[in-house]
Amino acid sequence: MKCPYCGFAQDRVVDSRESKEADSIRRRRECERCNKRFTTYERIDEIPYMVVKKDGRREKFERQKVLSGLLHACEKRPVSASEMESLVDEAESYLTDSPERERTTSDIGELLMNRLKALDTVAYIRFASVYRDFKDVGEFKEELEQLLATQRKGAQR
Repeated sequence: MKCPYCGFAQDRVVDSRESKEADSIRRRRECERCNKRFTTYERIDEIPYMVVKKDGRREKFERQKVLSGLLHACEKRPVSASEMESLVDEAESYLTDSPERERTTSDIGELLMNRLKALDTVAYIRFASVYRDFKDVGEFKEELEQLLATQRKGAQR
């Protein structure tokens, strides 16, 4: 394992824990050169879960891609790293529950947007603007108006 700070290949494991779902092992490591600590996760390598893209292509599901999209959407927003990790876990669980071992990116995207909407509306709009590929300001405005209408209905109850 290379240190993400200095690239040195020697480290020592400081702490190991099994995840709550017992599907991965979290290891806290310390670089032997720079003494900085970092976390790694080990998962069982099995038949990959696939996502079906809008154009029909199939791709291996990558947690990091989903997390990266959430990090961009939640940048400078009050959404914690653990909440984002939980969203990625939920998307992955949704995929693993599929009997065919695949889901469409639109299904996964909708799931994430629904959860983001409850967490932070600005992060939701950011994610939706990229995910839904808004072509112009009109489409963006429509999404905002729908969001505001939903919030007004919730406030009236």
